[in-house]
Amino acid sequence: MQLHHLRPAKGSKKRKIRVGRGEGGRRGKTAGRGTKGLKARSKVRQGFEGGQTPLQRRIPKLKGFNNPNRVEFTVVNVERLADFDSGSTITPDDLREAGLVKKRGRVKVLGQGDIDVALTVKAHAFSIGASDKITAAGGSIELIEE
Repeated sequence: MQLHHLRPAKGSKKRKIRVGRGEGGRRGKTAGRGTKGLKARSKVRQGFEGGQTPLQRRIPKLKGFNNPNRVEFTVVNVERLADFDSGSTITPDDLREAGLVKKRGRVKVLGQGDIDVALTVKAHAFSIGASDKITAAGGSIELIEE
């Protein structure tokens, strides 16, 4: 066997069909596209749906964006902390057991309502009003770092 004897397998190489080369041939004139209509013309715009409002215009535009790095807090107000015993230390686990906050997530204490009990409150965040009210009642706050 020599290099010039090599041939591709029978049927593996097919000649390209040349269309639109004169009216005498089988694929002349309209070149197999039929007559008239958008598909008989040269180009159809991408996404064109025959005059129907295209999908990309039917779907509403989205407003804004969702920040993937957003930190969600479960909130509890200081008026709910007044139910605890004076001098006790309150952690997010204690709040969950009492049913004041949801099962998971960080806890933030907000300043709505009044408190007259001296408590040590541990949470992930405090509003300015909440920290002022807790310290004014004789308690203290501790930030939990995570």
